[in-house]
Amino acid sequence: MEESKAYIETGILELYVLGQLNAQEQREVEAMAHQFPDIREELNAIEIAMEHYALSHSIEPTVGLEKQIFEKIIPAPAQEPSVNSATQKEAIVVPLHDDRSASTIRTLKFSLVACIALLVISTAALYSAHDKLNSANEQIASLSTDREKFAATVSYIKNENKELQEIAAIASDPTWSSVKLAGTKISPQANMMVYWHKQGQHVMVDNTKMELPENDDTHQYQLWAIVKGKPVDLGVFDAQTQPKKLLLPMKEVSDAQAFAVTLEKRGGSAAPTMEKMVVIGSVSI
Repeated sequence: MEESKAYIETGILELYVLGQLNAQEQREVEAMAHQFPDIREELNAIEIAMEHYALSHSIEPTVGLEKQIFEKIIPAPAQEPSVNSATQKEAIVVPLHDDRSASTIRTLKFSLVACIALLVISTAALYSAHDKLNSANEQIASLSTDREKFAATVSYIKNENKELQEIAAIASDPTWSSVKLAGTKISPQANMMVYWHKQGQHVMVDNTKMELPENDDTHQYQLWAIVKGKPVDLGVFDAQTQPKKLLLPMKEVSDAQAFAVTLEKRGGSAAPTMEKMVVIGSVSI
């Protein structure tokens, strides 16, 4: 059931009805419809919806169209050339058809004109339905794009909610230490939060509690652990107004007396630039 539902949500059934699939993809849809009744029902529903859409948006021929077609097809009778009296005397009129034959020809001519008129009207209706179908196809494609955007948004919200729950769990877990880093003289308003799990040696940066000036494309912030008075590199990160992740995992450290952040060239440095230290905080014992 879940497999057929997921297959329906891909939008491939609409493309099948619109004739936008290749032969292999068409066979795949037909096989799935044969295997799953709900896919077959959905396919029938889409076909009926397309038919109703085309019929409801069809265009009636304009008034006077039949008259215009007859005027285009049947030209006005040509004037016979004038002849002099001598020619008239020598002219011999030979009847080619009797009245019944002329009536039959006129009937056939009228039928031919009527068929051509019907063909023109049908062609106009067909083009109109084709345009409406193309418009429906574009609307379906737009709906498919909107659905993909919505799915991406839902996925982002789910991931964000999962990370928020993880942050709450870390903050309430006594095996994790919450280390608040305060701004230095070069950036007094800066601050951020680092979580450190001493037994597991895990280090996480909380993006939801970070207030650092946004760095440019050529620089990054680098996190350091002060271990026995010496700085240990824990990795680099960017300060973004809209971070992609709420929790940033950094390099592990087994022992630390404090954490600090400096602004370094992109990729980080082997040793901290002390005059560019932005925040620092001690680990509570």
